[in-house]
Amino acid sequence: MLGANLSFKSHLAAVWLFQDGAPQHYDLLAMWAHMGWPARAIAIILLGMSAWSIGVMMDRWLAFSAARKQSRQFAPVVAGALREGKLDEAIRIAERNKKSHLAKVVNAGLHEFRAHDPSQAISEKKIDASRRALNRSAAIVHAELERGLSGLATIGSTAPFVGLLGTVIGIIDAFREIQGHMTTGISAVAGGISEALLTTALGLTVAIPAVVMFNYFTSRIRAFDVEMDNSSSELVDYFLARETAAQR
Repeated sequence: MLGANLSFKSHLAAVWLFQDGAPQHYDLLAMWAHMGWPARAIAIILLGMSAWSIGVMMDRWLAFSAARKQSRQFAPVVAGALREGKLDEAIRIAERNKKSHLAKVVNAGLHEFRAHDPSQAISEKKIDASRRALNRSAAIVHAELERGLSGLATIGSTAPFVGLLGTVIGIIDAFREIQGHMTTGISAVAGGISEALLTTALGLTVAIPAVVMFNYFTSRIRAFDVEMDNSSSELVDYFLARETAAQR
């Protein structure tokens, strides 16, 4: 008797699920047409966030690649000019490599060093002024390298929640359709469920690349910071060596 009851209940569940006929298949255009305007607005917001994050990724990728390429060319050339004591030549080399993070920092230190009277003896005060210029320039370059990354981090952290809001709206639409059609079949809620799944998937699609690239760019900036610190220290050491040589 118990087995018969279970079989009857299973039959009723199957009838409830498929009472409206064969399941419907939705493509993206059909899903978009079925969406209400609140869900469409969320999808448009997510697409806008995706476009903005892609723009930031491309901009930072090109900027970092150019900085890396020019810095590799700049470092040995300017080192050779400094070894020969050609400060003016080193400044010209730095000014030709405007995209190099190292060139920007070194150029600031050399300009500050050259700003004093060339005939004036090299002093600790002159070296301290150059050191401060190097530190200021490094901070400015660091801020330039980070441009757009805060927005990328914001998108990576908020896009899943925006997609979750679309999920909630889709579920609300599903229950509204059940109430409006006075039916409990699967087709009555399929549209709302499809909206929920679409906005959730879109939110994750936007967030995952944003988080990955934010972490990647942050690691690159840390490496650039180390390179700028090393270049600043080497330039200060060069000034100190010149001071020592001048005192002999």
